[in-house]
Amino acid sequence: MTLGPDGWLIEARRVPSPNFDTRPIDMAISLLVVHAISLPPGVFSGDCVERLFLNSLDTSAHPYFVGLKGLRVSSHFFIRRDGELVQFVSCCDRAWHAGVSAWQGRSRCNDFSIGIELEGGDDDVFEEAQYRRLSSLVACLSHRYPIAAVAGHADISPGRKTDPGTRFDWTRLPAMLVAERNRITRFFMQGTK
Repeated sequence: MTLGPDGWLIEARRVPSPNFDTRPIDMAISLLVVHAISLPPGVFSGDCVERLFLNSLDTSAHPYFVGLKGLRVSSHFFIRRDGELVQFVSCCDRAWHAGVSAWQGRSRCNDFSIGIELEGGDDDVFEEAQYRRLSSLVACLSHRYPIAAVAGHADISPGRKTDPGTRFDWTRLPAMLVAERNRITRFFMQGTK
């Protein structure tokens, strides 16, 4: 994967959200936050998540949407069930994904994090394609930024949020990251011959 100097990933489908602002000056990006979302809950492959992040969700289209009226949120990335990667906000900017949050004594996680939404919910098993895309994305972002941790939304907002849920397999990510780094290393070593 290739992250441009403007903070946009070349391989992602770009869908710019108006819901972002500037990070504090000299704020290092050190945290990746994994979320889970589907709209309405349990419904996949529609465009409702994109519409939510673009402020164009028809809140009268489903009873669940009524509680989302006026909400202004975004995430940097959204990984669909089939592994498609969508980017809403440049990594250089602050997306509005974490809300009231804290990580290792630091509050306002949006200031120093990148948000990654997985299409799914707390009770859903995530797809192999999502884990593969997530590991590639984490490897790419870790190469560019001083990422110290990958946490769930539940970890930074305990008691308020529960995603990505108990069905997200945290044990898979480290092994996949090692495999991804080995693949990248082999690719670059072949290019130097």
